[in-house]
Amino acid sequence: MKSFLLCLAIAVVGVSCAPSEQPQRPRPWWNPSILFNHLTPKSTSRIVGGFKVTIEDVPYQISLRNWGGSHMCGGSIISSRWILTAGHCAYRSSNSMYTIRAGSTNRQEGGEVLKLKRIIQHPLYDPNIIDYDFSLLELKEEMSFDSTRAPIELPEQDEEVGDGALCRVSGWGDTMSSVESTTMLRATDVPAVNQDRCSTAYVDFGGVTPRMICAGYWEGGKDACQGDSGGPLASGGKLIGVVSWGYGCAEEGFPGVYSRVAAVREWIRKETGV
Repeated sequence: MKSFLLCLAIAVVGVSCAPSEQPQRPRPWWNPSILFNHLTPKSTSRIVGGFKVTIEDVPYQISLRNWGGSHMCGGSIISSRWILTAGHCAYRSSNSMYTIRAGSTNRQEGGEVLKLKRIIQHPLYDPNIIDYDFSLLELKEEMSFDSTRAPIELPEQDEEVGDGALCRVSGWGDTMSSVESTTMLRATDVPAVNQDRCSTAYVDFGGVTPRMICAGYWEGGKDACQGDSGGPLASGGKLIGVVSWGYGCAEEGFPGVYSRVAAVREWIRKETGV
């Protein structure tokens, strides 16, 4: 009965059950693992395992807000008019539902709230394996830049990320700690993981595709989590990944899985001119 309920909840958000008992977990606030947390393995630590940052540290970070004005996902500024987020966070037909908050360390107040003109979900987005997990958000009005709002550089098409490269992931997601607030922005630094090794770790989920990149420590302890979906994974001043999915949060043997920006660079350029 528990397995049935978990499969049903995952199906509601467009993610099918993996062949094993280990469900894939996209990371917006409405992820079913929150609703069914009694079925979810406990993390060995607590972003998770991160530290406080200000928006000036990651001025490309935004909060994607639902129709009620609540934070649901992260995103990254790539130009004065465009935001890059996860495909499972924003759908083509629902642009009127969402706004973004930019330029604020606090996800609930400050900065600037901007409306969306349209959403372009990647045409090959596959919710069953969370592949091509990208959406572009076009703003109704151009955003002005300052120390709290600035675009992040994008990699070139198929640009490589070396194994072990240090990456920073940031967001307002679950810290898995009652004493660490999700209201204020947090970040953690994690190394890029070898693609083949990560695919082996996730073999029960069908592995990872070339549109994915993994980052984290094999012993766990530092990771993105629910509420961080769509947010940035940055390395060397470039946006190399978008928070996408993973098994639990900061679990030993399961690094975080991110959508690989370099794999869709030409698509981004074609749609946005950026």
